[in-house]
Amino acid sequence: MSKLWDRWGKPLVFVALALPLLWLLWQWGLLFVGKPGALGANPIEATNRFLGDTALRVLLLTLAVTPFRDITGWIKITKLRRMIGLFTFFYVALHLTSYFGMDLWFSLSALLKDIAKRTYITLGMIAFGLLIPLALTSTNGMIRRLGPKRWRRLHMLVYPIAMLGVLHHFLMIKGNQPAPWVHFAILAVLLGWRIVKWYQRNKASGKA
Repeated sequence: MSKLWDRWGKPLVFVALALPLLWLLWQWGLLFVGKPGALGANPIEATNRFLGDTALRVLLLTLAVTPFRDITGWIKITKLRRMIGLFTFFYVALHLTSYFGMDLWFSLSALLKDIAKRTYITLGMIAFGLLIPLALTSTNGMIRRLGPKRWRRLHMLVYPIAMLGVLHHFLMIKGNQPAPWVHFAILAVLLGWRIVKWYQRNKASGKA
């Protein structure tokens, strides 16, 4: 079983993470041939939201790797974390491209106006900006160049990024809808787990 996972685990997870994009492309293909799809009356808005929701969920999945490893003792799961993190950046970039291209028609002035006017756009752009150095340093060469300690400190930016992402979702959604609350609850559990583990380590070492 272990050898089977070593050979097929990463490709299967890659395909699973790519499925949301393939589904979205299929829905747009249906629209182009004049058939009703799942994107509704406003496919552009549906596309933006779908990509944003997918990016946030993949980000939460990235944060879930460490607790899953700690609970199950399955060390090999951590080898997938970098790939899942890069898929997070990929979907965030698609979300931004969809919004900038299809909503704003690649108008830089309209983008700057939205950033200044809409708080949720401001938070989303900050989160995207923080994601860029994480994506650029997600290689073995950059880990060696930065050193493991500095690399880990830099990648702790994932926590404020996740908070900004959840807040961005809250402020974007109109009305009291369940999805942002579900994302908030998942993030609270994942961060709470890390706080408890941090406290336990410090207590065991006499620092707490």
